[in-house]
Amino acid sequence: MRLIIAEKPSLARAIADALPGSGQRLDGAIACGDTTVTWCLGHLLEQAAPEVYDPADKQWRLDRLPIVPGSWKLAPRSKARGQLAVIRKLIKQAREVVHAGDPDREGQLLVQEVIEYLNYRGPVSRLLISDLNRPAVGRALDKLKSNAEYQPLFQAAQARSRADWLYGINLTRAWTLTGRQAGFDGVLSVGRVQTPVLGLIVRRDNAIRDFRPYPFYPLRVDLQVAQGQLRAWWVPTERQPLDDQGRLIERAPADALAARLSGAEGRLGKLEQSEKRQNAPLPYSLSALQVDAARRFGLSAQTVLDVCQRLYEQHKLITYPRSDCRYLPEEHLPLAKKSLTGACQNDQTLAGWLAGADFSLRSKAWNDKQVGAHHALAPTGKPADFSALSNIDGQVFRLIVRNVMAQFYPPLRTFEVKAEFHLLNEAFRARGQSVLDPGWKPLFTTKEDAPPLPPLTQNEPCQALGAGVEEKETRPPEPFTDASLIKAMMNIGRYVEDAEVRRTLRDTDGLGTEATRAGIIETLVQRGYLVRKQKALRATRLGSALIAALPSAVSTPERTALWEQRLSAIAEQSDSAPAFQQALIEDLHGLLQQSDAGRLRSSLQTAQGEDATPAKRTSRARKSSSSTKSTARRKSPAKHRTSRKPS
Repeated sequence: MRLIIAEKPSLARAIADALPGSGQRLDGAIACGDTTVTWCLGHLLEQAAPEVYDPADKQWRLDRLPIVPGSWKLAPRSKARGQLAVIRKLIKQAREVVHAGDPDREGQLLVQEVIEYLNYRGPVSRLLISDLNRPAVGRALDKLKSNAEYQPLFQAAQARSRADWLYGINLTRAWTLTGRQAGFDGVLSVGRVQTPVLGLIVRRDNAIRDFRPYPFYPLRVDLQVAQGQLRAWWVPTERQPLDDQGRLIERAPADALAARLSGAEGRLGKLEQSEKRQNAPLPYSLSALQVDAARRFGLSAQTVLDVCQRLYEQHKLITYPRSDCRYLPEEHLPLAKKSLTGACQNDQTLAGWLAGADFSLRSKAWNDKQVGAHHALAPTGKPADFSALSNIDGQVFRLIVRNVMAQFYPPLRTFEVKAEFHLLNEAFRARGQSVLDPGWKPLFTTKEDAPPLPPLTQNEPCQALGAGVEEKETRPPEPFTDASLIKAMMNIGRYVEDAEVRRTLRDTDGLGTEATRAGIIETLVQRGYLVRKQKALRATRLGSALIAALPSAVSTPERTALWEQRLSAIAEQSDSAPAFQQALIEDLHGLLQQSDAGRLRSSLQTAQGEDATPAKRTSRARKSSSSTKSTARRKSPAKHRTSRKPS
């Protein structure tokens, strides 16, 4: 028999449907003639606990750190033993095994580690599927490759898994034990991804807390021009007292100029007029959907993920949701009208959008070169029974349909005007916008960014009708919300000063993955490091204290970028996994030496933040760290080899 091992049941079903004949359901598998398809349930295996290597490490002790396994071991996850037993039985009967993990780094690890754990020694082929449509799966089955070609990718993924274990286990134990010395009886969990995310929020909260507002004074002038009136704003020069954003911070100059402006005459000195075309927003990745749903409906990132899983698994209304891609396969374009027509049945709003779509249009969303392990979220075409959907499920479903529907609307066309008037040897600026063709915009909002200006001509005269000085006050940064934090994790390079590190973080999709970002936020809440106050995410005193006590290198995102550079090099065979691990061990020695009970005690006593009750230390917590318990996975194309499992 030929055994195909898929990454998850939905992929296994798609493969079985594309094989000849009718599949026979078995326990944990589907038999299709001489081929049997089985599946994993995410990671079936995890890095073994420290006490598996040495029973002495069951007890947490500082003098045992760092813990570094001499020979790495894997252990079955508690909830995966049944499916692992199914695969064990089937693999003994197999003459050939086909690895059908997702075509990314983590997908390579997930299935291959099972094959190796079960000591299979026969031939292994690689099946790469990025589109679950039956024709696409059939074509992939005709193009099997040797799994040996992907050994470097496996080595990079394995190196990441082991590195996260080393990092999380050792630093969590070190700071937890240091916490006990400082009088804190709880687990202080440290992870490569979760801790920099916490650091983002702590630093934002500190900036808000330390912010000292001050007033500034915009000056407006109402102008009469040849074909109407408009409002312009003074542009003070560097001769005036300005802040770093060019705002006037003393009122007297504005009042003096305003007193002279009434009746003053001038001219239009600079005029910029241009027609702009803006294409519709692309279909959603999971993170982009989480951002929009949080802003529009106030939903947490975890809630949006849960809704998507229901829409995908239970209702079968959308494609695979845990995707980091915002593009669709080109072969889906001819099917789009049918799938959108089906999706829009039974809903007045969707039907209205469908009526305005022009399916002769083709947007840049249909691009095979941009599609990786998965494509953007899209409706399957199954009509939705809105009576069976919750209100939130329906709202999220409409968003997903809308962003695909928008690809069949024309661009938004606007006419934008920027004008600079000169009066009394001072400059005053105005801008306006008029909509020439709303295109896709009514599907999203009808709000205009700036009202239109009257028709203007270069050098035309103007006269001031009146002027006034407004008093405004600077505002602190906004606290993070689910939406802004997800966006920050997607674009984490903005929070890094080093240009090369910024570039690496941009190329590797930031902190976390589509599948894990929501879980990271919830984990930080559950561990007492964050609380939700209305829509805001705020750090607790415990979260703030931990960041204050940790070395800055642990609470900033640069480490992720540096790891990704090494892991990409391993996948490209220009670096080695042992060298990467040895460098990490040397780094750990330096970090462990910085665990200081006095510093932690001081930070616990002086930290500011919200009140929260942290979870008490348990025997299970003592055995684990955040870096080894996440089952979620990195999603990015195999050719880019940039995926990682976060902690």
